[in-house]
Amino acid sequence: MRHAEILHRCFRCGYCKLPGNYVDFNCPAYAAFRFETYSPGGRMWLLRAWLENRLEPSRRFQEILFACTACRNCVEQCALPKIKAELLAAFTAGKEKLVEEGKVPPAVRDCLTKLQLYGNPYGISRKKRTDWAADTDVDLFAGHDYLFFPGDVGAFDSRGQEMARSVATLLRHLGISFGILGEKEVSDGNEANAMGESALFQMLAEENGRHFQELNVKKIIALSPHGFNALKNDYPALGSDCQVFHYTQIVAAHVDRLSFPEVQPPMRVTYHDPCYLGRHNWEYGAARMVLAGLPGVELQEMDRSMGDALCCGGGGGNLFTDVIGNGPESPARIRAAEALDTGADTLAVSCPSCAVMLADAVKTNNMDDRIQVKDISEIVNARLNSTFPTGE
Repeated sequence: MRHAEILHRCFRCGYCKLPGNYVDFNCPAYAAFRFETYSPGGRMWLLRAWLENRLEPSRRFQEILFACTACRNCVEQCALPKIKAELLAAFTAGKEKLVEEGKVPPAVRDCLTKLQLYGNPYGISRKKRTDWAADTDVDLFAGHDYLFFPGDVGAFDSRGQEMARSVATLLRHLGISFGILGEKEVSDGNEANAMGESALFQMLAEENGRHFQELNVKKIIALSPHGFNALKNDYPALGSDCQVFHYTQIVAAHVDRLSFPEVQPPMRVTYHDPCYLGRHNWEYGAARMVLAGLPGVELQEMDRSMGDALCCGGGGGNLFTDVIGNGPESPARIRAAEALDTGADTLAVSCPSCAVMLADAVKTNNMDDRIQVKDISEIVNARLNSTFPTGE
């Protein structure tokens, strides 16, 4: 197993499962189950025992490894500089070895099978990949300035489709020239990579990359931070030379073009940092810059924000495999309650996976009459179209 040489160095100090301000546990799997084996330090010891033939890869062992959401909090907080850079890679390598041996939870197996057969984790025909754009003026890419990449959640999940349409509407309003791949698009592969299926990731990435090259795509706007991460950081090794942006970065760069009605309803917003935009790519400013430019909007940070933000629990394929589950201590439900504690009426997100996870958590917590989950673009579009009464 790759990175096996670092496993014996962990002495389980526990910093890996905490945020930088130590307000609570910040490892999603540990927060959900509260067993040390689900913590990063616990996984390190389990992996070592497995490789030394002192432990069989049981179903529980498999679930512990695949409960990792790849949120990267452990990398941020690890006290040992010589291993922190390889920490997440070691967990992914452990998953990769399980995949190679065919010893994975059924939900993981099913997700990877759908990715291989259909090019998406939903198992839906490619012909439906453009359904989200029906009744819009979004065109197929043909020499546009940007390729808009909605990804799997944006293409197939009903909530993700709403976000994709909202972002496309806002990009149009900003005068951004963009088109889409349509049925040619397949999964960006980020979740396959995080689940240890590197060969499947390469297959998906090469197919997308081939279309980028054929169409002479130079710049890409990703809806999902997961897609942004893969396209920006992993595709170049396979020959892609496109510039990659998350949509909030594009909106932030052009927010001064927007003209809002003078009178706006007040809105108190708290923002959830997605792991693949934040800890994986150190982008914390774009969404906040957009919110700061909106009249009537007050931003209230949660105790855990930016590099200390608690993962929603949807990363590492968990949005599709649900290894962590939706119990009272699931990260999404904890995060939704933390957002409500700020006094905000709106929980702002910039990731379709986060939108799905947190909206479900708000509903499960019976909080939907007190706080709403809204994408950054949806908040901007609502401000642009506001007809708040002036009282005259």
